[in-house]
Amino acid sequence: MAYLVPSEFVTKMVDAGESKIFMSTRDTIIRAYMAGAILALAAAFAVSVNVSTGVPIVGAALFPVGFCMLYLFGFDLLTGVFVLAPLALIDKRPGVTIGGVLRNWGLVFVGNFAGAFTVAVMMSIVFTFGFTSPPDKVGQVIGTIGEGRTVGYAAHGAGGMLTLFVRGMLCNWMVSAGVVGAMISTTVSGKVIAMWMPIMLFFFMTFEHSIVNMFLFPSGLLLGGKFTIMDYLIWNEIPTVLGNLVGGLAFTGLTLYATHVRTAPKRVPERIAA
Repeated sequence: MAYLVPSEFVTKMVDAGESKIFMSTRDTIIRAYMAGAILALAAAFAVSVNVSTGVPIVGAALFPVGFCMLYLFGFDLLTGVFVLAPLALIDKRPGVTIGGVLRNWGLVFVGNFAGAFTVAVMMSIVFTFGFTSPPDKVGQVIGTIGEGRTVGYAAHGAGGMLTLFVRGMLCNWMVSAGVVGAMISTTVSGKVIAMWMPIMLFFFMTFEHSIVNMFLFPSGLLLGGKFTIMDYLIWNEIPTVLGNLVGGLAFTGLTLYATHVRTAPKRVPERIAA
């Protein structure tokens, strides 16, 4: 596996953030749409595996296939641009502005949601034979997930909101590590291995990923989950997005940038006494 040292791949992170900010609206939307759709299909796959095997670690071990596919294809997730785009601003790349960063985030959010929602509708059709019968076992589980991770948090009040936010932080700490993993190797096998590990961790630990939730919760509503759109927005999506932003940027983007690009001055060797 051809490995790039941190000073090399962190520079690639800044370059990637800059390129995403200046990408055309059309390309940004298309790439985000496909990323959301592929990740949603991977989530449906992982839940199906969990239901059929009864062993959650198996679904978690297989879920990263979708993440690896979308990044090898050059598509973009909101969780990734949360980390990469601000680095170009912090690095003072020419022409990069706060407005450009926010524009990128907004377009990727819209594209991710559209892609994930498309797959949510398609899989709901599959789970119900075109809405002509009750949801099958996988559909029932997805409906339960949406209920437990909205009103389930709401039942704990402020403590539930804090837990949701922290789970969002922990999630994008790992997911953004997967984004960086795609940059630390120049071979496909190396990229896949580096991406696979943190993505499997986040999924098995049921941390909150804003784009996966863009599939799970609309699917849950379509499949008869006992929660509302406002429950989804207030008690999951909005806090999850904020947690993803803080966790990914603080624990991955800024730490790597601070110590591998803007490094502190080296220590001066102490003079050895004669």
